[in-house]
Amino acid sequence: MSAQIAPPGTGQERKELDRVVIRFAGDSGDGMQMTGDRFTSVSAFLGNDLSTLPDFPAEIRAPAGTLAGVSAFQIHFSDHDILTPGDQPGVLVAMNPAALKANLKDLLPGGLLIVNEDAFDKRNLEKVGYTTNPLDGGSLEGFQVTRIHMTKMTIAAVKDSTLNKKEAERSKNMLALGVICWMYGRPLEPTIAWLEKKFSKKPEIANATIAALKAGHAFGETAELAAYSVKPATLAPGTYRRITGNQAIAFGLIAASVQSKVPLLLGSYPITPASDILHELSRYKNFGVRTIQAEDEIAAISMAIGASFSGHLGVTTTSGPGLDLKSEALGLAVSLELPLLVIDIQRGGPSTGLPTKTEQSDLLHAMYGRHGESPLPIVASYSPPSCFWAAIEGARLALKYMTPVIILSDGYLANGAEPWRIPAVEKLPEIPVRFASQPNVGEDFWPYLRDETTLARPWAIPGTPGLEHRIGGLEKADGSGNISYDPDNHNLMTLLRQAKIKAIEEDIDPLEWDGDDDARVLVLGWGSTYGAIGAACRRLRLRGLKVARAHLKHLNPFPKNTGELLSRFDEVIIPEMNMGQLSKLIRAEFLIDVISINQVKGLPFRAGDLEAEIEEHL
Repeated sequence: MSAQIAPPGTGQERKELDRVVIRFAGDSGDGMQMTGDRFTSVSAFLGNDLSTLPDFPAEIRAPAGTLAGVSAFQIHFSDHDILTPGDQPGVLVAMNPAALKANLKDLLPGGLLIVNEDAFDKRNLEKVGYTTNPLDGGSLEGFQVTRIHMTKMTIAAVKDSTLNKKEAERSKNMLALGVICWMYGRPLEPTIAWLEKKFSKKPEIANATIAALKAGHAFGETAELAAYSVKPATLAPGTYRRITGNQAIAFGLIAASVQSKVPLLLGSYPITPASDILHELSRYKNFGVRTIQAEDEIAAISMAIGASFSGHLGVTTTSGPGLDLKSEALGLAVSLELPLLVIDIQRGGPSTGLPTKTEQSDLLHAMYGRHGESPLPIVASYSPPSCFWAAIEGARLALKYMTPVIILSDGYLANGAEPWRIPAVEKLPEIPVRFASQPNVGEDFWPYLRDETTLARPWAIPGTPGLEHRIGGLEKADGSGNISYDPDNHNLMTLLRQAKIKAIEEDIDPLEWDGDDDARVLVLGWGSTYGAIGAACRRLRLRGLKVARAHLKHLNPFPKNTGELLSRFDEVIIPEMNMGQLSKLIRAEFLIDVISINQVKGLPFRAGDLEAEIEEHL
């Protein structure tokens, strides 16, 4: 049955679905992110393909029961390959009136609406502008509504604990999870084991949450709620785990350090949505990883540059506002020609903007956001698992070409999760690194005497006998590295730094495309638009419309065949979560008048919306 919504089941009968989109929504203190995370982990355990979209407010604790305080988590799981967290949920779990009001507009007509009836009291209704209780009127007639006394049932389930009433109520998210686990055939054992471990030092809380989980599951069975099943997906053979983009970047950095045999140091200042990389890496001291939480963004990148100078793989993580502050030091790294990774997890701007929402608006900043001519490579991830490979590729380029590299991800990829096939360690790419060991001009060492192929300068670890040299922010003489104000030398050094980045186009994969051979329209993307573009093009082709797509992983330099590939199509469409930044670069570089589809809502594209807009040009 190929639908997100199925008619209600009868008794214990389970109806088989090929995919489901569920959204958990409640107050920011209701634990919706934990609920969604646990449901995701269990679905991954069962072998479903999946994609998630956490969506939460920026405030640490927005006013309870208000629209500003609504937190949501959407998961799309299936028995086949999927590309997005779904356009609209077929199931909405609303823990209070604010969650209902904020999310009801997205629920598919005829969708299943599960509400915590206890939260729909006069006070909570008034907070969001309801004059009457929507559960009692006719406004929800177009949906399958299931009203559950979640709060009362939770308190009853944990009555034997020593928790007070307020503490007991906090477990109602686990009761909701138990209900959904019953309805979609998810086992409780993995979540119970997780709760026991998480609250091992607080057994009363562990027991209460487990009791609420079991009570919700039992309610689903005894109330004979609709029961469905989703078979495991047929994926490529291998060992899989659920992974978020930030976790994948952390693992990729560790893999790059191991494969290059260069120790890793992360200098970072906490910022949403990049902080989880710092948290994750701090757990892996056994791989020689060093993490430092700096006092500010400038100190963080300066520490990373210092680490690179001393023979480490220096890394700093940030988001848009932090990248602003790092720009001067990043220009220094360009001038010093040291391997440095700057990982930018993009978010909505400008200024503080939308800290917990996603956007792709830092591309031009990464490209040009430094004074002077300061070129550097830019690598973009496009899915949570791809963040692993983006980190390895960024490190490879930085170490081989002695240059800082910017890796672009965004909040959608950082917090979203997908299955990741764990690669065999022996199949990871080797990243050879050669440190300078002896003088290279007679008895002298010239720090800017370049490799003929890569134009990279030698990497000399301070303290190596005979390799004493001076570096700094002032312009350097070609080869010797001495301070130089000579106009012709400055011109030469500028051209050399540019040529080094240009040379990378010979060392990266060509831009690939897929679709109909006779398609006249190409949809070109970068970053996290990958899933929505892929799903939209898939739908169009299933309807017999001819379209092709390509996705850029390297944004500076572009793959060498980019211009040739784009020129074979009559029209090139570029969807972006910005006001057309890649479109500007493509127009300037290849003189192609592309069609730009732009969205800056703090949310990823819906595949259905893209499908409609692309169809207008077919």
